[in-house]
Amino acid sequence: MKLLLTSGGVTNPSIHAALVQLLGKPISECHALCVPTAQWGHPMCGPASVRRFVAADRHFSGLGWASLGVLELTALPSIGARRWVPWVQEADVLLVGGGDATYLCHWMRESGLADLLPSLPDLVWVGVSAGSMVMTPRIGAYFVEWPSAPDDRTMGVVDFAIFPHLDAFPTNTLADAERWAADIGGPAYAIDEQTAIKVVGNSVEVVSEGRWTVFGTTSGDQ
Repeated sequence: MKLLLTSGGVTNPSIHAALVQLLGKPISECHALCVPTAQWGHPMCGPASVRRFVAADRHFSGLGWASLGVLELTALPSIGARRWVPWVQEADVLLVGGGDATYLCHWMRESGLADLLPSLPDLVWVGVSAGSMVMTPRIGAYFVEWPSAPDDRTMGVVDFAIFPHLDAFPTNTLADAERWAADIGGPAYAIDEQTAIKVVGNSVEVVSEGRWTVFGTTSGDQ
């Protein structure tokens, strides 16, 4: 699976070009599924923010996809894999929204999506905020909002952590990121809304027209 891990979506030409490169064809020829699940685990999200993410996000769902659907992970166990697995297999890209990454991680496993993803090497995963953080080993207690989260561990698909929304909020300064990184204790990036991390196999590339910093040693950096 190919990853484009963002803080705020496809916000500039450099990130847009990286997305098209990962897709291997124009966005207008690609079929996308939006995954809003992480929002249900975050107290600041709800029906209105889910609607904005699915229907009105110009940096994500509104990029001009050939088709756009919704994949709600909490529903999948009740309908059976025979029905939903083909939807994912036929998609070019999953657009995975923000919210709480531990909640999203839980439902990726409960739904069976986590087990399916390794069999889809051409699928592109585009994350925003928690939709990116869920692919890391840990998110840090700083970002856990779901009360039922057992800890801050997530999928561990990549070997680095992500601090999103650098400078976007008063509590997301570089000093906050430094304290967070000290708790994480491993390789990590702090990225702003104009930055993404592109991952293909063992290759890790920062794509940015904004501000970012790296903490620790990241083995795949270019």
